[in-house]
Amino acid sequence: MGLFKIDPKGSLEHDLRKIDKQFIPKILEAIESLSENPFLSQSRKMKGSESSYRLRVGDYRVIYQVDTSNKIVTIYHARHRKDVYKR
Repeated sequence: MGLFKIDPKGSLEHDLRKIDKQFIPKILEAIESLSENPFLSQSRKMKGSESSYRLRVGDYRVIYQVDTSNKIVTIYHARHRKDVYKR
């Protein structure tokens, strides 16, 4: 059991349905690793945000926020790098 609680949002489930099945285990493994340390060397803080980060998993990016006071990592998206930053 990790130090941080993982809180996946419904948008994550929606995104995972669109991803090729061969990439899903690697993405889920990366998300699980965030419970141990949400500030991994592969993660980068997103510009213009206090607590939003992106985690690179091959050609995919996992977008998440960290609430250090409550020890919660909220996962919002897991999308291909060409689509993840579009609004």
